Amino acid sequence: VQAQRWRACTSHAQLAVENALKAVIALFTVPPKTHNPARVLATLLQQRQIPPKWQDLVEGLMQQSQVLGPEVHIQTDYGDELHGLTPWELFDEQDASEALEVARRVVHIARQMVESLQGDDDEA
Repeated sequence: VQAQRWRACTSHAQLAVENALKAVIALFTVPPKTHNPARVLATLLQQRQIPPKWQDLVEGLMQQSQVLGPEVHIQTDYGDELHGLTPWELFDEQDASEALEVARRVVHIARQMVESLQGDDDEA
């Protein structure tokens, strides 16, 4: 029997993306407490705190993470108050599947960046 916990899957995928972006931020500075780490990465890019070899990857992460930004975090927790919909009414199997795929891609790229930078530190 399938549990059909689409809201939970979407919520966990959103948090995985959020935490993956914070791991990337931690490579360059102390990550702040935020549900919108993509904005922090954008600031780091503007301030040229991210080395050129990482800029394209970071921009790609930011772009992919927009699908699961802070508004999804709010919806999975509180629903759509304006329309009187609970979080369980907002998300279906397709939403959960798409969220899971985005999370897989973002976490994979973030992991590669962390492992690569750790490798650079080992050589120093």
